[in-house]
Amino acid sequence: MLTRIRFSLVAALTTATCTPALQLTPSDADAVLSVQTLDAPDPGLSGPLEVLTLYYGSGTDKNRPEYRDSVSITTPTVDVSKMVSLGDSEQERNDYWGFTTEEMPLNGRVWYPNGNGPYPLVLVVHGNHNMRDFSDPGYDYLGELMASRGYILASIDENFLNGGIRGENDARGWFLLRHAKLFEEFNGEAANPFNGKVDMENIVLIGHSRGGEAVANAAAFNGLSHYPDDASMRFDFDLAIKGIISVAPVDGQYLPTGRKVVVEDLSYLTFHGSHDGDVTSFHGLRLYDRVSFTDPNVFNFKSAIFVYRANHGQWNTVWGAFDGGPRSGRFLDLRGLIPGEDQRRFAEIYVSAFLDIVTKGDKRYLPIFRDHRVIGQWLPETMYITQFETNGFRPLATFEEDIDVTSGTEEGVVLRGDSLSAWREETLQLRSSNRSNTSASQENQAVTIAWNNRIAGSDTTRHGPAARFTVQLPVYLAANWSLSDATTLNFMLGPTPRIPSPRKDPDSVSEMGSDTVRTSFSSDAQEPSPVDLSVEVTDAEGVSARVTLSDYGAIRRPLETYVMRRRDIESQRFSEHWELVLQTFSIPLGDFVAQAPHLDLRRITSLAFVFDRAHAGEVSIDQIGFSDLDPAFLSARVENSEK
Repeated sequence: MLTRIRFSLVAALTTATCTPALQLTPSDADAVLSVQTLDAPDPGLSGPLEVLTLYYGSGTDKNRPEYRDSVSITTPTVDVSKMVSLGDSEQERNDYWGFTTEEMPLNGRVWYPNGNGPYPLVLVVHGNHNMRDFSDPGYDYLGELMASRGYILASIDENFLNGGIRGENDARGWFLLRHAKLFEEFNGEAANPFNGKVDMENIVLIGHSRGGEAVANAAAFNGLSHYPDDASMRFDFDLAIKGIISVAPVDGQYLPTGRKVVVEDLSYLTFHGSHDGDVTSFHGLRLYDRVSFTDPNVFNFKSAIFVYRANHGQWNTVWGAFDGGPRSGRFLDLRGLIPGEDQRRFAEIYVSAFLDIVTKGDKRYLPIFRDHRVIGQWLPETMYITQFETNGFRPLATFEEDIDVTSGTEEGVVLRGDSLSAWREETLQLRSSNRSNTSASQENQAVTIAWNNRIAGSDTTRHGPAARFTVQLPVYLAANWSLSDATTLNFMLGPTPRIPSPRKDPDSVSEMGSDTVRTSFSSDAQEPSPVDLSVEVTDAEGVSARVTLSDYGAIRRPLETYVMRRRDIESQRFSEHWELVLQTFSIPLGDFVAQAPHLDLRRITSLAFVFDRAHAGEVSIDQIGFSDLDPAFLSARVENSEK
């Protein structure tokens, strides 16, 4: 007994030693989420419709009684042997499930309104998990909510693709399309419960984890006539998919013809938790960057949201807090997570709002994707970073087209720097690759700007002119693009933790040009001041106006993220304890006119980022351009809520 007591004491002391104090970025939610300006009902609350449920499936499922004894609609099996290889586990898996890859079932659980419809169709698919711990019931909270608000939602059973197999994400996407085709058949069958009730012109796909990549694969497959990896397999889908949602997705596990999937002309939403212990970086940002809009006449948008202190599993009620399995509480630090109910409350609001915009055209909810502050009193108290873009965005500089740091994306746009410590275009990085100790690329170029307005020397109050980064427009562009009060200046920006050293004393060194770049960074700035800056617009007559960027959203240095219980393991696995996610800012051009009434928006010749509100810092900037201002934005805008 004494030996056991001693062992327990040693174990307790070891645990206390290895588990450091909880380390989180102090929350600014009290200020940022202090207002509520959106004039619309809460989309996360239940609607007025009675909710019905049913199962469809093979009717012969060996392990799932709901898909054996409780099916209301019997469905056929399908052959996915060209897409799925079970490898060494084939016999074991076939024995467990009772079927092979040539006869996999089409199983789903459905929540739907008690009404005549037709109702938009929403399909939800889980990701990889223990195949015996069935994942498809974990989105019941979305099913209940969406059905009450006028949607048919089916959670798709793909548990037989879970476990230790790889290279199956194409099949996960293909299954979604086959389930959508089932509903097309249901809709036309007189004796079917869904006869005439499914709006097949409005379909949205939602996927979690590997399912988050699968929805992109499905969207890409939807427009193809043949399977990219084996053209002997024909596709015939051509469904009216209006949007896809990727929840904590992976990216690049399936590479058709060796390339990443590109999605065009539909709306896209992705969200990810900072404390995801499974997919430990925001891979959805990659697909966000690849989603393109080619049709200016059809409204589409994309949004990416980083949720501080959310994890991977709590988006699914079956998976829960343990992202690495039931024993992962031994190595994952779960103390900082927001409650699962809060995490799912966020999902309910944003998924519901997305569906209402995309399938019902209710643009009242559009502002929440651009600026989450407009629904501050609805949101769980944590911190959010949001990215947003519509098909109406007209880029000035995206930093993707060449290696000339002085040229923009639009012809004739010139980029200039003045009094900068560093100015470079580079590929943004993710926190980790999730499979190695090195960082992974966001696969997106941005410009990184560093400055320090202080002059080196004993007099720390001595400052030079404020550094600036300028985007110079051709004289004709503002008029050609019809810039007006109903236009917004848009860009993404995020500070890094790096602080450059003070400038060299200009009196003690030879004269240098204003565009000279210096790259010395100090390492002793433990408590850097908050980052803020001014944005300036100037017209051809030299009339200028400035606004303060912090009036349009929180400007935060990267949020501290430690997912492991032990710091030594954390440092081995991750090169950084933060991830750089840029925030989208939208500034109505009318705000500049309010500062300088004589400013001529049709003759704007430059816009500048003026680093006059923090003496030093470094920021990454991307996607600089203009968009038309939707009236919903103006009515819901937040005025200086953080002041």
